[in-house]
Amino acid sequence: MGIFELSTGGAIGMLGAGLAVCLAGAGSARGTGIAGEAGTGLLCQDPSKFGKVMILQVIPGTQGLYGLVAGFMCMMQMGLLSGDIASLTLQQGLQYFAACMPIAIGGGISAVAQGKVAAGSINLLAKKPDDWSKGMVLCITVEFYAILSLLASLLLMLNVG
Repeated sequence: MGIFELSTGGAIGMLGAGLAVCLAGAGSARGTGIAGEAGTGLLCQDPSKFGKVMILQVIPGTQGLYGLVAGFMCMMQMGLLSGDIASLTLQQGLQYFAACMPIAIGGGISAVAQGKVAAGSINLLAKKPDDWSKGMVLCITVEFYAILSLLASLLLMLNVG
């Protein structure tokens, strides 16, 4: 059976996996963009801070990776990566879809929030260079909720029956 011959359950599960990847990735793109805009302003004045700016800009990108991990895990659980595609019931498809939603929604929202915190941290770096690590700690606080979203998605996927 090919990917285009999926049952309704399989198609709904695939939709969940796709949303996990796309929404978390879109949030990361937006978050890193927000931080990057702040970073370019600082780098115009002081290019020597590139390394620290880059670290702060990269942090909101992790949610996109989390979404990718969840999406691949979902596809693996559904048998799409092994070529042994299981015929999923509607109920199973909805369970996979629901399992993908914590990282899709939580990852997408937290990445944007983290990008805003990273932009503020870049401003901190500009004004008080010795305190830039405090801004990084604030960014990591937001990261915790993205990790919880990923964990919830993975635990839900492992329990689809």
